[in-house]
Amino acid sequence: MNNSFKNIFLVLLLINFGAISVKAQKVVTVIDVTKYGAIGNGKALDTKAIQKAIDVAAKLGNGTKVLLPRNHQYLISTLVLKSDIEFYLEGNAQLLVSTKKEDYSVEGSIIANDVKNLKISGTGSINGRALEFMTHYDTVKEIWMPKDWRPKLFILTKCIDLEITDITIEKAPSWSLHLLGCENVLIDGVKIKNNLDVPNCDGIDPDHCRNVEIRNCEISCGDDAIVVKATQQEIDYGPSANIWVHDCKLETQDSGLKIGTETAQDIYNVVFERCEIKTSCRGLTIQLRDEGDVYNIVFKDINFTSRYHSNPWWGRGEAISLTAIQRNPETKIGKIHNVLIENVKGIAENSIRINGTKESRITDIRLYNVDVTLNRWTKYPGNVFDNRPTKAYDGIETHDTPGIFIRYSDRVVLENCSIAWGNSIPDYFTNAIQANNVTGIELINFKGESANPAKYKAIDIPKL
Repeated sequence: MNNSFKNIFLVLLLINFGAISVKAQKVVTVIDVTKYGAIGNGKALDTKAIQKAIDVAAKLGNGTKVLLPRNHQYLISTLVLKSDIEFYLEGNAQLLVSTKKEDYSVEGSIIANDVKNLKISGTGSINGRALEFMTHYDTVKEIWMPKDWRPKLFILTKCIDLEITDITIEKAPSWSLHLLGCENVLIDGVKIKNNLDVPNCDGIDPDHCRNVEIRNCEISCGDDAIVVKATQQEIDYGPSANIWVHDCKLETQDSGLKIGTETAQDIYNVVFERCEIKTSCRGLTIQLRDEGDVYNIVFKDINFTSRYHSNPWWGRGEAISLTAIQRNPETKIGKIHNVLIENVKGIAENSIRINGTKESRITDIRLYNVDVTLNRWTKYPGNVFDNRPTKAYDGIETHDTPGIFIRYSDRVVLENCSIAWGNSIPDYFTNAIQANNVTGIELINFKGESANPAKYKAIDIPKL
């Protein structure tokens, strides 16, 4: 085992043995929002009353609980959470977001800025009323078309020792749970139930965050389910690092588990494991488009299904997609290196893709016990790769569909991997492995034939 892969295993061990931790909090007292004027009938705007309760709790601190009692629906706009409190949705309590832009102080419904020891918990929910922020459903594109303005549900910025447990998020009109520059975060047992045909309603987005654990979540959403980002920001929030995602069930029309596309700073030491991706347009994804490096990444013990969707949705059914492509011709682009994909099994309509470019070669990738079956079962056109977002290359590239496609990459190991073909095999399904402009490919106990042995070789790897 070379040093690159030893480092990856070290990352996994550190995370599993407690490198990520969240401080325990003690509830001292309870502040009932109805005692501060919240009506909870779903019609009267309760923002001021709930905010008053939050502010009182924050003065007491020490984990004071802001209680939103059960059997109420609280109409809100922007709530600002504070340090040293627990924001608790009791029973079936529901936050219902206002659809009026003038009610909001910022673009988010629940926000926090530069706070410590914040807990958001309970079995209640927040309803984002997604379709009320849409103009109409486009039957050709098969997507809801958004109005000019729609809020994110949670924007939590520079939070330290943050815990979010058990709540339900539903019908988000945009990103559901955006964490920006946060550290020491636990997200446990959260359910996200968004519309599958609403654009940009991501599930969970750790962005420039460190020491994050996401576990036992169930997510259904139109856009990426769990995606680690490093967006372009005016403030330096630091890299995204030491992130552990495990034991989650996901359903999406975009990527199931993803890094990128926003990679303005480094993203490293990320482990995705023991997850089930019921449906997606890309199962496992790293999309590097900016100057940051992405490295020490593990995808482990994952089952997935990946399929084509209608044209507006990004992704074209790729099983696994690692791409390093400039966002724009002038973009300085980083590198993808040191990635382990282990014990992964899936069904897909498009290739496993390891695709660097002449500007950014991908290096030190290992696939171990990866078994993928390629088939076609949807109505959408195939024979393409999706390079978006990019203006440096074609966004949609016409390309045949091998089982595994490797380009502009070095030191790729495929051990105990297999490619199989289903019962619907179009003419553009080709080799089991196809590569060009690669060095150092190592095949160990690989199993797979071409989709059409009379026309294509099983393995097509030209020498440089």
